[in-house]
Parts: sequence; C-alpha cells; structure tokens
Amino acid sequence: MKRLTNHLIVISFDCLSSLDMPMLESLPNFQKLLHGAAICRQVETIYPSVTYSCHTSIITGNYPNRHGITTNTLLQPGKASPDWYWQRRHIKGTTLFDEAKKAGMKTAALLWPVTARAKIDYHIPEIFANRPWHSQVAVSLVNGSLLYTIEMNKRFGHLRKGIQQPWLDDFVTATAVHTIKSKKPDLVLIHLVDLDSQRHTHGFASNEADDALRRQDKRLGDILKALEDSGIAEKSTVVAIGDHSSLDVSRVIKINVLLRESGLIQVNENGQVKSWKAYCKSNDGSAYIYLKHVNDRQSKEKIRALLHSLVRNPDNGIELVLSGKEAGESGADTEAAFMLEARVGFYFTEELDGEAIVEIADEEISAGKYSKAVHGYSPLKPDYKTVFIAKGNGIIPDVDIPTMSLVDEGPTFARLLGLDLSETDGRIIKEIIEG
Repeated sequence: MKRLTNHLIVISFDCLSSLDMPMLESLPNFQKLLHGAAICRQVETIYPSVTYSCHTSIITGNYPNRHGITTNTLLQPGKASPDWYWQRRHIKGTTLFDEAKKAGMKTAALLWPVTARAKIDYHIPEIFANRPWHSQVAVSLVNGSLLYTIEMNKRFGHLRKGIQQPWLDDFVTATAVHTIKSKKPDLVLIHLVDLDSQRHTHGFASNEADDALRRQDKRLGDILKALEDSGIAEKSTVVAIGDHSSLDVSRVIKINVLLRESGLIQVNENGQVKSWKAYCKSNDGSAYIYLKHVNDRQSKEKIRALLHSLVRNPDNGIELVLSGKEAGESGADTEAAFMLEARVGFYFTEELDGEAIVEIADEEISAGKYSKAVHGYSPLKPDYKTVFIAKGNGIIPDVDIPTMSLVDEGPTFARLLGLDLSETDGRIIKEIIEG
C-alpha cells in the first residue's frame, strides 16, 4: 500500500466539542490549521464516551466491545481509586502504533491512554501513581521509554506540577516540540487534557474552559512551529481531533446505594465492600451493572425490577436501560448484565453511602468530590458530537465531511502511513484521501 505522508502528527484535545468550532475559527493557530483542511464538524463518538475507550477506538478503528477497553477503570468493587486500563496488554488486537513499529517506523506517544509498556520508541504513557508507596516519575519511567523519560523530565520537568492541569499539558507540549525537532518520528500521538479538566471542574461553557481552549491554541501553534523549524512540515500531516463532548450536571445517581439496600452488596463495619452479588460500574453519563456470577438469575431479576421502578420516574435520572446484548449492539460491554443511560443533568457514581440521588453542592465540586460537567453518555445525545481536522500530505484540501465516526479515524490514519489495521468497525474516509 502506498504511503501518503512521511510524518503523521495526531493531537487529541480531550473533550473538544463540535460546539467549540465557532471559537476555534477565531483562534489564530486553529485558524491556520483549518485553512485548507479536511474537516468534520459532526464526529460521532463511541459508547461509553469515556477517554480510555475513545482513544483506543481511535487507534484501533474498533468499538469497545471489540478492542476490550469498555470503560476507563477496572472493576474493583468498593475501591476508592480503581486502577485504570493503563497497559497496552489490555487492548485486544492490533493498533496504529503497533503496525507502524512493525513497518520500521519511528513512533512517539505522549500521555496517550492505554499505552503503558507498549513498544513505542519515544514514550511517556498516561499513568499516575495509584498507591501510597508509588511516585509519579517512577511509574512513568517503568511504563514508558526509560532514558527518554529521564531526559524529558530533566529538560522540562520544571513545567509540571505532578499531573495537575494546565501544567501537565505544558510539559507534554514542550516534550512534543523537542521530540519532533530532534527525533522526527514517523508517527506522533499527543493527548492534551487541559480542556477536559477545566470542564469537569467549572462546567462546559465556563470562562475556565474558554481559557483552556486559548491555551490549546497556543500549544497547537508550538507544535506547528516545531514542524516548520525541523524542516519536515512539507512532508507531514497534522490531525487535530476530539474524543467526546461533555454535558453539565447537577445531580448524582448512586445505584450501589440501592444495590446495598437490596442486599446485593455487603459492607463491613468500615463501610468497605465485603462481598457483592451485583455492582454498578460508573462511566459518569452511563453505567454498567455487573453480576459477580453471570448465571445468578435471582439477583438479575431483582435488579430488573428495581430498574423498572426507577426508569418510570424521570426525577430518578435514568433515561434508558439496556440489556447486556443491547449494550453490545451499541459497541459497549456485552459482559454487563445491564447498561444504564443517564438523563441530561444527571450522572452516575459508585458510592455506597447516603441518598441514592443527591443534588451537587458547589463546595463538593471545589473539594473534587463531584464534577460540574461529565461525559460517558450515549453518542446519540443531542449536541454531543466532536470534531476532526486534517491537513497536509495525503489530505485533499477544503473538504467538508458531513458526518463520520470516531472508529473511522484509525483506518484513515493507517492509510496515510501506508499501513493496514485489517478488518475494523470503522472505514477509511476516502473522501479526504489523495490518490
């Protein structure tokens, strides 16, 4: 297969929404990228629309039920901070960076989800210290490129404050600029999280979110300048994408409180999960309910009756209940007994205590207990699309794509690099490909 570009740089702006397009069109560096680009302003995300599932769909071309990253975090009932799907080993099948490496290309990935311990040349994975005895630098070192990570932290570590935003994105951008100029990788995957972080804390259309968009524009400009300075801009393709949008919320649904009251979750004297027959796994805007034993019909029927009573009252915040089979048909996890979709304004948590439905107080947001805007909802929610902007070698300029899916991006990236992801759920967007 003919290779169409020498260098593919993919920049994921986490939580970049279709609703952001008017502002992007006013920002200098996004303006520069948009001029002569192939653009889709209505990209449908996947279900559940959480960051790790989305980013794995982007680089595999498959839905979560096929690539295996069906949510952000592992099922660890009652654990205050569950482990995330950090490791490449969790992904079923091949990925864009795997195929690039097989073809002898130089690869780089900076904070791209689900890449820990992947075979990537210049690599700082997204992973954080989730144990009291861990340190952030140490977990990055052992899960990415050791010497490269040491060098980047030596050069740019002063820019970051642990994993806090916006400083982490400043570190990632500086690292990306240096890597592009000094290493000139064939494939670069960059994940920037500032916008998503501000929206969670301050709301979708907040001033803080607008400020984050302006910072992302500056970071985009730094990366574009690095390509020019390195002399590879004319041989490169730049793609700016989002992974999902988000929606403002004011109420929390705690299904595990109801499961506990129904005797399906048992806790000890400290309120920790002692045993469970069923557990609600939150994706924020949606949730799975898992049975510990898949053939436990008695528990399943008890849950079914509970959900039936809840969904009849809109004040309970549940818009839709799917069976595991129906969840699978939507691209989500077939192993779940049920999948729940929240109404706009509501989201799910895994809490075991308190009332089943609570109003979110401002001080709880400030304390980091709850969010002001979340994602994870069905891609069919209104005003919930993301964007795709591609420009450079192999891209037909000034093409407006009416609609596409997140799973179409991986096969399209593979085509630009002359690679093949084999059979995927997504398709190559041939309308924008030259040749």
